[in-house]
Amino acid sequence: MIKTKSDLVRTIRERRSIKSGYTDKAVPQELIQELLNHAIWAPTHGVREPWRFIFVPTDQKDIFVDRLVETFPEDMQENRRNYFSQPAAFLIVIMKEEPEQKKWEENFGAVSSMIQNFQLLAWEEELGVVWKTNPHIYEPKVRSLLGVEEDEKIAGFIHMGYFEEAPPAKERSALDQKFTVYQG
Repeated sequence: MIKTKSDLVRTIRERRSIKSGYTDKAVPQELIQELLNHAIWAPTHGVREPWRFIFVPTDQKDIFVDRLVETFPEDMQENRRNYFSQPAAFLIVIMKEEPEQKKWEENFGAVSSMIQNFQLLAWEEELGVVWKTNPHIYEPKVRSLLGVEEDEKIAGFIHMGYFEEAPPAKERSALDQKFTVYQG
């Protein structure tokens, strides 16, 4: 039984997805690498480590956004430019695809766990992040832009940046609404 709130419990409960309100402060590559070096200790079946990463640093973001918005229909490009210009940097998580459903699901579970580790570690460093899985992650032109191989999928874009104000917590359902005990 947890008697006091540990730093980990506090971080889990206080972490927020930061979707907007990013400052212009650059996101250092060294910090992202340090966070990833810890995040990759997520559980992974058979230690397959089914992930790789593409970091778009702050000083390359505008060039990246220019190329990214070209993958959208012309009538959406200005909207998408505004949307992608908000974060200070991006981390794109690429996942190894597996033809066997069991391994695919294990890989996605591992990638999801690793991303949660990354989010918690970033929060401790006061770096705001949000995991985005918008439709563009399935777009062949975006896959080509990023050099995603046929046996890979884009698990998501992690939007990142420093922020001044965290959003309030959103209530969670009471555990007793979602918890039962098997009675054989």
